[in-house]
Amino acid sequence: MAINTSKVIVGGLVAGLVLNVLDFILNMYVVADRMKAEANAFKAGLGDQMGAMTGKQIAGYVIMDFVIGLLVTYTYAAMRPRFGPGAKTAIITALVFWIFGTIVSVNYMAMGIMSQGLWLTVGAWYLVSLIITTMVGGKLYSEEGSTA
Repeated sequence: MAINTSKVIVGGLVAGLVLNVLDFILNMYVVADRMKAEANAFKAGLGDQMGAMTGKQIAGYVIMDFVIGLLVTYTYAAMRPRFGPGAKTAIITALVFWIFGTIVSVNYMAMGIMSQGLWLTVGAWYLVSLIITTMVGGKLYSEEGSTA
């Protein structure tokens, strides 16, 4: 059965919106001060530059979260025939994306920009965010001609 593209787009955009909100909370409230301090400890002034993002940079992050929302929803739709609809498939999909993201982001810890504690905090938040995001996208996705 073909993937229902219109449902992927709707679910993906809503999932992207959810991810944007969760990322905003993480970066503005949960780890903002700690990330700034650790970046400044790595290189004086680096954390200060991170807090003064331009509109173009913010737009890039917002667009990236919408792309991730679309990708997790598309991947959920692709996995759904094999694993079935629902939370199990959403969690498996989220884990795939989380593992990839964690492998990429470990470089910040390896370079000394992030402490292990901050890296673990961000990683745990990202896992929960991806699970929520994928569940939202998956909930809005359905195959053509089906009610589930």
